[in-house]
Amino acid sequence: MVCTLTALRNKEVIDMKTGLRLGYVDDIEIDTDTERVTSLIIFGRAHALGFMGRDNDIVIKCSEIALVGEDTILVKQEKESVSTKSRSFMVENLLK
Repeated sequence: MVCTLTALRNKEVIDMKTGLRLGYVDDIEIDTDTERVTSLIIFGRAHALGFMGRDNDIVIKCSEIALVGEDTILVKQEKESVSTKSRSFMVENLLK
């Protein structure tokens, strides 16, 4: 399947382990030697319009991508990112 960056940016990224929505693809990393995409990047959420900083970016290696569908990208992250941990903590507290 051939996919443009514009098409990737419109796909929602979902973590298969937690079921959490990670966001949308904002950027990609390319290895210029092999001319291949190595990672997808989701920018961290801004706090107070960016004045209070933002969460860490989520970097997803291509090896962690399980499926690229029409509307979503399913990923199995090897290690949880900091922002994913804080989001799952918030979800767990809401369910209590």
